[in-house]
Amino acid sequence: MQPLAPRRGNVFSGVPLDRAALLRKDEGWLAARLGDPASRFIPVWQQQNVVLNGAEPRAAFYSRTSLGELIDGGATTALLGVPAEPHNGEAAHFAVDVSAIAEAELLAHAPEATLMDLRQLVQIVPADEAALLAYARGILYWHARHRHCGVCGAVTASIQAGHERLCTDKACAAVHFPRTDAAIIVLVHDGEHCLLSRQTIWPKGMHSTLAGFLEPGESLEEAVAREVFEESGIVVADVRYHSSQPWPFPSALMVGFMARAVGGTLTVNTDELESADWYRRADLQNRTDDDSFRMPGAYSIARRLIEDWLDGRLPG
Repeated sequence: MQPLAPRRGNVFSGVPLDRAALLRKDEGWLAARLGDPASRFIPVWQQQNVVLNGAEPRAAFYSRTSLGELIDGGATTALLGVPAEPHNGEAAHFAVDVSAIAEAELLAHAPEATLMDLRQLVQIVPADEAALLAYARGILYWHARHRHCGVCGAVTASIQAGHERLCTDKACAAVHFPRTDAAIIVLVHDGEHCLLSRQTIWPKGMHSTLAGFLEPGESLEEAVAREVFEESGIVVADVRYHSSQPWPFPSALMVGFMARAVGGTLTVNTDELESADWYRRADLQNRTDDDSFRMPGAYSIARRLIEDWLDGRLPG
């Protein structure tokens, strides 16, 4: 497969692999890749990833040899893909769920490694590796929570190289696909002010944009208008798509927008938010993060929405 044209993406996007969808049915090819010493395995332990410590921390990739007993013993694996660049050959990448073993046993294979949550590691490992780790975590999270059929309750089995699960009850035989929950996230502005909010569970002082999940029978633009009004009482128009971000906490796709406030009165829905207020562009540009006010994490689409608005980069 030819590499896709490069695009400016958000953190957790940009997986540097050909996902090899057309090869997932080829059991011979898959078996060869699972047994290939060149294949690389990304372990996920209780939703945490393994990072190699050092001056420049990196994601840990394990060999078939080091994880052989787990793979042979039936640990859940999922093909992530092969390198997109043809000259790199077919060194397949797999995710493997190692939650069943002790932490010490896993780390014994890489004494210089440590387990980290994605929110921690994304700030220190290269962006393409963070995307791979998020991909691995996301697909294994889905496997762990869909071991039984949602139609009849029977046990499901992994098929299609880990990208589908099949109900083992032949009378049902329902096929289940990895789930991604669509959510909107929106920077609301009136030209020179933007609306930022805060939730009680967030880190001290953190403020961010409004967000919420898509409901059945609703377009993304309708979800933007509904969520903004429900949470803040503000009416918006001129809803413009900005960008999207895989958000593996645990399995969402954040679809980012900017929207212009055209009416309503700011009324904070305290069932959803701790607070919300308007902030002047010039004040935010000169503000330093502290415990009374801080921006969302630099790896989040919320931060990119805010920074693009501050710099006058509005979607066309």
